[in-house]
Order: sequence, then C-alpha cells, then structure tokens
Amino acid sequence: MAVIPGDGIGPEVIACALEAVQAAGRECGFRVDLTDYDLGSRRYLATGEVLPDSVAAELAEHDAILLGAVGTPEVPPGILERGLLLRLRFEFDMYVNFRPVKLYPGVSSAIAGLTPERCDMEVIRENTEGLYSGSGGFLHKGTEAEIANQHSVNTRTGTERIVRYAFHRAMKRDRRLTLCHKTNVLTIAGDLWQRTTDEVAAEYPQVEVDYVHVDAACIHLIDSPERFDVIVTDNMFGDIITDLGGAIAGGIGLAASGNLNPTGDYPSLFEPVHGTAPDIVGTGWANPVAAVFSAALCLEHLGEGEAAAMVEKAAAGVLSGMGAMAGPGMGASTSEIGNRIVEAIGV
Repeated sequence: MAVIPGDGIGPEVIACALEAVQAAGRECGFRVDLTDYDLGSRRYLATGEVLPDSVAAELAEHDAILLGAVGTPEVPPGILERGLLLRLRFEFDMYVNFRPVKLYPGVSSAIAGLTPERCDMEVIRENTEGLYSGSGGFLHKGTEAEIANQHSVNTRTGTERIVRYAFHRAMKRDRRLTLCHKTNVLTIAGDLWQRTTDEVAAEYPQVEVDYVHVDAACIHLIDSPERFDVIVTDNMFGDIITDLGGAIAGGIGLAASGNLNPTGDYPSLFEPVHGTAPDIVGTGWANPVAAVFSAALCLEHLGEGEAAAMVEKAAAGVLSGMGAMAGPGMGASTSEIGNRIVEAIGV
C-alpha cells in the first residue's frame, strides 16, 4: 500500500487509519507492506514538483493508495487538485468515485429525528469525465470580451461502465438504483445517460430503477433519504450531492471515499474527504474516523472483507460514545480515538 499522508491533519488521521489496518491484519492473518510518499504542499513549495513521472510510475506498482489530504493556503487552488488528485484519477483510470452515505447509531444527523435505518446508501459517481475532464479554454482572457468555456465530456464507454458498476453494487444490496441527472435541461448528456441506463437495466430485471433530477434529489436526500439505495450520477452532480449526503450522515468529517479502478490494472485510491483543516493541525481535534472508514473501504476492495468489517465496526462503535464529531468536544484526542478503535478491533 502506498501512503500519502499529505498536508494539515492528513498525517494525524492517516496514522490512526494505518494502525487500524495493521491491527485487522494481525487478527485476520495478513500483513500490509507500506511505502510512504512525500507528496502535497510541502514538496510543491520546496521543489515545485507536484507528481513527478517517476513517482507516478512507482505508485502504479502498488495494490492501493491511502491518502490523507492535500492543500494549504500557500498553494493556489487547482495546482494540487489537478496535478495530483485528478492526474491519478485519469492516468490510473479510477473511473468510479465510491461514496457511502450511512448514518451510524449514536451519531447525530443534521436532520432532526433521522434514524440509521433511514439513511444507508451508496453514491456511484463517474470520476474521469464530465466537467472535470479539463476540456475548454479562454478567448480574449483579461479583456471585456472574455469568454470562458468549460465543456462537459460524456462518452458512451465512460457512461456505460459507471452505470454497469452501479448495477453491480445494487445487486449486492437492496436491488434499487436511481439515476440522478438533469435530463430536462441537459438534453444531450442527459439523453446519453438515460438511454445507457435503460439499456443496461434490461440486463438486470431484478433491479428496480428510478430517475430523479439532481435538484429534486437534494430535497429527497433531506426529507426522505430512505428513497435511495444506490445512486449513479455524473462527476459534477456526484461531487455536490455526496457532500450533502455527508452532512446528513453526521458531517463531512465522517465521510469516506474510494477512487476505484475496478479492473485492477492500476491501484485504487482511498481518502477521507474532510480536507486538511489547517486551523486545527496539532491540536488533537481532528476526528480520524473518516480516514479509518476509508481504510476499511480499501481493505474491502482488496478482498479482505472480514478485516474491513472489523475496522468499520470498531470505528462505528467508538463513534457512538463520542460527543461532538470534531473539535475539543469529541471527548478524546485524535490519537486517543485511534487507540480506542484499535482496541475494539477483533473484540
């Protein structure tokens, strides 16, 4: 496993996640070999490098990548995001962004009265196309006649493979799938997504298929999250609704994610999505549970389902005894929470 602790609170939470992985390995009889990589703001500010080709080649030889978070106020927006995260997604063909949205027992939701049995879904977001593909440009930049074009790229191949993966996940769960798009306005891209979903659906008669406009989905996520089991959507819409889902499930600080290459031709990358939180670095106020949940997703992806379940169960159990989900009100420091999770693994 390649480890990129990154910036800010990244190293603090990743240390807890790695201890949980190693503890689960001891319980289940396997060992994880780790290789640390110094990538992120510190390296960029010191050398001007984001992701050297030689390092990318080394990363490609691993089974998986665990990332803390990257970014500091000293680095302009877009440099690390496009040069590191998006580059890895594109070059390693991580075409699935996998985001579980699950409310755990004992965790307070932003929605009053929401119970865990009403909020347990997976969002399958297309991860290499759409508005994030980088297609577009400027005309007359810096003048009064400036034009900025940002193109959404949607291919049949890219759409079909993410839809097929979503159906694959739906077959493992409650066999309900919802396509989320904006077909009434985005009549070209939306038409491709709808036709593709309809055609693939014919191969999965066991799965109940629904369609919801993305704006309506934001309403349903709040007032009736139980409507959803597996959501499949494009890159931009998925980026937005998964953060909303994270808030519903107790806060973005608990949100885990996987950037998956389902073929195994390249490693997949797993990361908490809470960011670097530079204002609390070194205070012990960072909740490591999202990083631990991300490590559990990594273990599941690598075929270590028993270990993944152990890690998730241990982290969820610790959550139920915490106060606030982040900050001084957690009731314990980052490392103390990590230790509690390790102690709970295998119990």
